[in-house]
Amino acid sequence: MLSRVAESIYWMSRYIERAENVARFVDVNLHLMLDLPVGIQTQWNPLVATTGDDEVFAEQYGEASQETVIRFLTFDKKNPNSIISCLRAARENARSIRENISSEMWEQLNVAYLTVTEATEEWAMTEPHEFFGEIKRASQLFMGLTDNSMSHSEGWHFCRLGRLIERADKTSRIVDVKYFILLPSLWHVDTPFDDIQWGALLHSASAFEMYRRTHGLIAPTQVVAFLLLDREFPRSVLYCLSKAEESLHAISGTPLETFSNSAEQRLGQLRSEFAYAQVKQLLSTGLHEFLDAFQTKLNLVGADVHETFFALRPVDEGGTENEQLQKFPRTQRMARDRPPSLLR
Repeated sequence: MLSRVAESIYWMSRYIERAENVARFVDVNLHLMLDLPVGIQTQWNPLVATTGDDEVFAEQYGEASQETVIRFLTFDKKNPNSIISCLRAARENARSIRENISSEMWEQLNVAYLTVTEATEEWAMTEPHEFFGEIKRASQLFMGLTDNSMSHSEGWHFCRLGRLIERADKTSRIVDVKYFILLPSLWHVDTPFDDIQWGALLHSASAFEMYRRTHGLIAPTQVVAFLLLDREFPRSVLYCLSKAEESLHAISGTPLETFSNSAEQRLGQLRSEFAYAQVKQLLSTGLHEFLDAFQTKLNLVGADVHETFFALRPVDEGGTENEQLQKFPRTQRMARDRPPSLLR
């Protein structure tokens, strides 16, 4: 597989997952609005802070409100992390590799893109649950079609790798927002208001029913453990890291627990940190600090994936072609044919 094709598949998947998760960020606040006690105001600043675009937002919109945040995170084409920007980028990546994906995938991605581009802000403001629900369902339908209409070869593994890296990052950010930013005061800890927020957090990750089946009553320690360390729930960070590691080794053709490149080594180390982590220790030593460090390390995994599979490399002049190929592991050879492209 050409590295330009692999890169486009990888980023197509990441952008679609990112659009879905931005919809989830907004949806968690909208759920909170329905159950907030009298006198408690909904906070919109944290949603922008989680995307890392708070400075850009402040310059363009100033004060954060439901209307300005929804416009910025959904329809603002100048915001590279808005839903419309993510779906446009995903569509452009898919268009460049049209022959490598199924027609069902292409059609569904177009439907998702047109849903947002043809939607009015009035619909998003007056019926936000329906609007953001459409975005989440469109993303989930695309991923279902990908799993059922695309050969589970290298291209599919690049698609899954991008989706899971993006999902692990966003799940960690959702937990971080609740635990560090959303809570307005320590006075609200262990109160009904706190339970409302933890419930909204679970709903935002589509985890409420599975959590209740596993743990029953809502308890902050168990919610954090479920979203970060559960080995079976598909949106938990540990599950995402484990399956992403499987795809990375499937691409390189190496068995698990052996490393042929820096991406495998770094992702394996990160997965091990979560596999042996204890939630009580994380809470006592600082959950925000742990998650902040995790997001930095996950960004380094993404950088290693780019360097290993997508980045241009000089080819040795000496030796025959077969001798030169022997110098490049399978995980690196595809990058040799990588043409220059726009930075993503």
